[in-house]
Amino acid sequence: MKSIVSCIENLQRKFSRHKKANMKEYPTRTIFVDPLLKVLDWDVRDPDEIELEYPTLDGKSVDYAAKINKKPVLFLEAKALNDPLVDVKAITQVVGYAANAGVEWCILTNGITYKVYHSTEKAAAPDKLLFEISIDPKDTKGMPVQQIAEQLSRFSRDAMAKGVLDEIGEQIFTTAKIRKALDSLFQDSPASLIRLIRSQLSDDSIKPLQIKKALNRLWPQTSEVSSSIPTEVEPVDLPSGKRKGAPKRQTLTEEDHMRDKPQEVIELFRTIDQLCRELDPINVTKRYLVKYVGYSHNKKTFCCVHLQKSGLRVWLKLKYTELESPPDFIRDVSNIGHWGAGDVEMAIDTFEKLEGGKIFIRKSFETTHLKI
Repeated sequence: MKSIVSCIENLQRKFSRHKKANMKEYPTRTIFVDPLLKVLDWDVRDPDEIELEYPTLDGKSVDYAAKINKKPVLFLEAKALNDPLVDVKAITQVVGYAANAGVEWCILTNGITYKVYHSTEKAAAPDKLLFEISIDPKDTKGMPVQQIAEQLSRFSRDAMAKGVLDEIGEQIFTTAKIRKALDSLFQDSPASLIRLIRSQLSDDSIKPLQIKKALNRLWPQTSEVSSSIPTEVEPVDLPSGKRKGAPKRQTLTEEDHMRDKPQEVIELFRTIDQLCRELDPINVTKRYLVKYVGYSHNKKTFCCVHLQKSGLRVWLKLKYTELESPPDFIRDVSNIGHWGAGDVEMAIDTFEKLEGGKIFIRKSFETTHLKI
């Protein structure tokens, strides 16, 4: 991991020098992409490991085809250094190349940002985005280089051979599908589910309607329209363009915070969202502010979540000095400028870190609860 960290730091320095140079695709590949692939143990000079300009079914080619046992397992398409990587046509093209070739994974990159797609997922091409990571410090907003290296190492040669992306993709996309099915099931519970629940109860006085209401409280819907949990929204002033008068007012929604975020980030957020709401389904509320989603208990904020493209930033109402053996993804921000309320910040980019962070979210809730 040290070699990856060193490479990232070197690339960050190069990016600082070249970011205004309007660098085209080929030099981007040579200066930024090739060194990273090398440190991830891919030999770009060996066509048995990396085949350049790999032919596709339509007679075109993809920039890199990474191979294990001489079989492509990952396609990588590079763009110019300052390409924003948001063109749907470009995304659809590389995803299509991979899917048609039976290659599960593909990456779209500009040498700085790496967007990783699961090509065979049953969804629109942009929604096949599992995760993305950038080495630009402005994009990662204080994320330690070690953490960036861990994300990039997910598509190292060793990781691809071990099926790391397959495991993460199965976890994230399957969880999303199951969550969606449960949302639908609990939103409009069929009689069979109600009967099953009643059969497990020791209290025959509980009526079907009571069970339905309880399900809505216990399983807050991911769709704000269907949620029975109280929420508040923050009006935002937007520029009114050439029109005279006061600027337009718009209320933020969950969709605003999740828009264009990778599936892994969305599922991490939804898991925290459910955890916070389940702490007290009646008295926990959430607010959609410009930079974060805030969770409060009886009007006292205990958790704030900022969705980034590379993960979550979570702020808690705790004192870092009072935490016992905090993990390395938690830091003291009492003297550092940050959004949200609280002196403790968690950088969450995997479910493993989220599992380790749940105890601190509960502790923050309990701390604010005791202060009421």
